Amino acid sequence: MRPNPSFPADLRIVMVLVLVTDLFILLPFLSNSPIRTVLGLPLVLFLPGYALIAALFPAKDDLDGIERIALSFGLSIAVVPLLGLGLNYTPWGIRLVPVLVSISVFTLGMSLIAITRRKGLGENAFCVPFGKMYASLRDELATERRSGLDLILSIVLVVSILLSAVTLVYVVVTPKQGERFTEFYILGPGGMADNYRTRLVLGESVDVIVGVVNHEYQPVNYSLEIRLDNESMEVPENYRHISLGHNSTWEQALSFAPPVTGSDMKLQYLLYREDNMSEPYRDLHLWISVMEADNLTGQEMPAAV
Repeated sequence: MRPNPSFPADLRIVMVLVLVTDLFILLPFLSNSPIRTVLGLPLVLFLPGYALIAALFPAKDDLDGIERIALSFGLSIAVVPLLGLGLNYTPWGIRLVPVLVSISVFTLGMSLIAITRRKGLGENAFCVPFGKMYASLRDELATERRSGLDLILSIVLVVSILLSAVTLVYVVVTPKQGERFTEFYILGPGGMADNYRTRLVLGESVDVIVGVVNHEYQPVNYSLEIRLDNESMEVPENYRHISLGHNSTWEQALSFAPPVTGSDMKLQYLLYREDNMSEPYRDLHLWISVMEADNLTGQEMPAAV
C-alpha cells in the first residue's frame, strides 16, 4: 500500500519525536528520566537537518537515502549553533527553554514546508516505504528456501544491531565521571578575588564571601573553621554544617573581628569533610595586621589592601 502523500510517514515521525522530546524536557516529572537524553540527541544532531533536507529536496530523485541521512547529520550540526548564535542577540539568551523552542519551531516549520512541497509532486515525491521495508524483512526471514546458516546469520546480525544500540544508549545516559574535587574560595566584599581588608583597627572585621562548590559526584557534608595564628575562633552555627549535592554551590558572606592585636597574623579558613574532621580538606588564608585605636592618634588610617 502506498504511503499517504498528504502526511508522509517520515515527517510524521519527525514531528512526533520533536513534541515528545519537548514533553520529556519541559515536564518536571519526566525531565529527570534518562529517556530525556535519548530523545534529546536526535533532536539536536539529526531531526533539524532531516527536516531541512526534506524541505529543500522534496522529490525522490533529488537525493538517495544515504545522502539524505549523511546531510541530515551535517546540516543539524550546522543549523543548531546558528540558532544559538541568533538567540544570543535576543532578550532570551542561550538558555534551555529558548534553545528548545527555537530548535522545535525550526524543525516543525521545515517539516510543514516539506509536506507542502511534496503534495505538489504527486508520484515523484520522496517517501520512506516503511511498510515495504518491513514486509521485505519479514519475508526474507520467514522464507522456507533460506538455509539454516543464512537464518542464523540474519538473527545474529539483528541481535548485534540491537546490542549496539543498547550500548550506545547506555554510554550516553551514563556519562563517565571526571575528577572528584571541591572548590573552596574566598572573595573580597565586592565579590572579586581582591580588595581583602587586611589592615584593621581592633574591633573592625575582615569581611569576605566564602564559597564552596561540590564536584564530588555525591552529596557531601562540610564544616568551616576559622583559625587566627593557629587558635580556633568561633564561627556561626550555619557555617559548621554545609550540605551540598553534586554540582551544587554554597556562597555566604562572613565577617570575622579579630579579638587580639598583632602584625602579620595568619587568618585561616579551613574546610572539613564530615567523614574526616581530623585534618582540613581545603585550606585558605590571609595575612592580617590589627592595632589598637590609640596607636592611630596622629597617624594616617591604614589603607585596605
